[in-house]
This record gives sequence, C-alpha cells and structure tokens, in this order.
Amino acid sequence: MGVGLHLPSRVVTNQDLEKTLDTSDEWIRDRTGIRERRWLEPGLTTSDMCLAAAQEALEDSGVRAAEIGAVIVATSATYDQPLPSMALMVRDALGATNAIPLDLSQSACAGGVYGMFLGSHLLQNDLMRNVLVIGADCFSRVTDPQDRTTRIFFGDAAGAVVMGRSAPARGLMSWDMNAALSHSVSISAGGATTPTTPKTAEEGMQYLRMDGRTVWREATKWIPESIRLALKPLGALPHEVDHYIVHQANLRILQHVMDDLQVPHSRAEITVDRYGNTGAASIFTALHQATRGERIAAGDLLVISGIGAGFTWGTLCLIAE
Repeated sequence: MGVGLHLPSRVVTNQDLEKTLDTSDEWIRDRTGIRERRWLEPGLTTSDMCLAAAQEALEDSGVRAAEIGAVIVATSATYDQPLPSMALMVRDALGATNAIPLDLSQSACAGGVYGMFLGSHLLQNDLMRNVLVIGADCFSRVTDPQDRTTRIFFGDAAGAVVMGRSAPARGLMSWDMNAALSHSVSISAGGATTPTTPKTAEEGMQYLRMDGRTVWREATKWIPESIRLALKPLGALPHEVDHYIVHQANLRILQHVMDDLQVPHSRAEITVDRYGNTGAASIFTALHQATRGERIAAGDLLVISGIGAGFTWGTLCLIAE
C-alpha cells in the first residue's frame, strides 16, 4: 500500500576506504560491484532511520499511524540497545498506539522478507487492518574499521512498507521459507554465552565476522532454489516473473542468481552499487526503486527473495494490484 526509504546523508566511497584499509576502488568494484555506501551520522541511531522510512511509507499509503495494527521491525544486530523493544520505540514515535510491536532481531539480511511474511499472515485476522513492516540496519556501528572483509560490503539504511488486504488473486500468492544453521556470519560477544567484557571489546568480538566464500556458496545455492520452490505452486517458471526484488548482498551474487534462473539481468532491481549491503533494509531499497520508477504494473508477478546470516532465507511471490 505504501513504501518508504531512508538513506543517511553521509556517502562513503571506495576511495574513502582506501585511506584506512588495504584495498582499492578497483578491487572492491571487481569483487562486489559496490562503488559507494551510506553511513549513519554520529548522534543518530537505527530507530531514527526506521522512523523516517515509516513516515514516508505511511504518507505514501494514505494510512494513518493510528490505523496500524502491528509494527514489525527487522534488524540484524543493530537495534538501538538490547532492551527495550525497538519496535515499541518506533511505534510510540509514530503515534501508532493501537499497534502490536514485534521485533525480528536475528533474521539478519532476510529480515525484510521474514517481516513481510509475518505481516501477510497477521492480515489473515479480520481484526488486523494494516501492518507496518520496517527493515533497518546500521552496519557501520558493528563492522570492524580495520576489517576489509566486512567494512567494504555494508551500508546503513531503513526501508518500510505498509501492508493491507489485497483484492482476490492479488498480493501474496505463494512462498518458500527455510534455514540451515551456520556460524560463518556472526557476532560472538554480547550474549549469554560470551557477555561483553573489557577483554571481548579489546579483541573486537563485538564486531561482525564473515566467511565470504561460505556466504557466496550458500547465497548462490539457496536463493535460486527458493525462488523455484516458491513459483512452483503458481505453475510459473523464472522467465515468467516480471520483477525480481532480490537481497542486495553483492552484485556478483545477484548476477549469478539471475544467470542460474536463466533470466535477463535487467529484470532485477540493482541498488547495491550505490548503497552496499544494507541488511534487513536491502529488499526495501530495491522495492522502493521499482515503485518510484513506476516500473510495476497491475497484474505483474514479483518475486522478493533474500538470505541472511544463520543461514535464513525466503521468497515471496506477489501479484501487483
């Protein structure tokens, strides 16, 4: 019903990263397709981005905050603080006082897909009229400034959608959701197993660590498989999909997925080159671009698909109203 996006004003280019990391603009572009990303300004936090994206989505939808039945906030590990609930913080800032606050804090980069999946099922209840789903991450605060493996990939952003009931044979038609446990992308300190201490901070255990080869292997395996499984109940094939809204982890991964599906690259929205991997906000950056560009027409078949640390992944198939 409405889409919103917030991007921090601070642009960090590959040339900026060359000054502090053992890397180069050419190396980053060649391996990731990323040329710049956004980092949140000091003094602001993830909920500030959530609020801005949510306000745009509400305005775009014409739905008042008081008409929202649930506020779902998905983030990887960049909530403002462990407690209280960030969904509750956003709900109160919006004035959505009739909404249930729900936090999805460990679905990682699949958080946007999981949030929309949850929102669509909440709307099966006759008492739930509208749901606000927000995906947001502030990776600049949880990536090690000295680690080129993670620092080059990630950016900060928040995206939001307002969901409501669709007409018959429109909206969410089918889906696939699955997971496989892996510690190849993790933050090891700050939980009950390894509480934060001066020693863990000294060793940088509060930062995100990532095995890039494993991420590549899992993403290129599970995203196309999930898309095929989600399309199967519709009797549709990948080449019949009009628009692909796929997690913007890495341009090379996205191109590999489209090649696997034997679909032209032009059917996939691309934002990773300008924003980097924005985690739970990722699919919303692509969806916002597609809707603002008026590329989606009534009756079009959309696939929204993502994978995140865990690993968790999922695909939604929707027909546009």
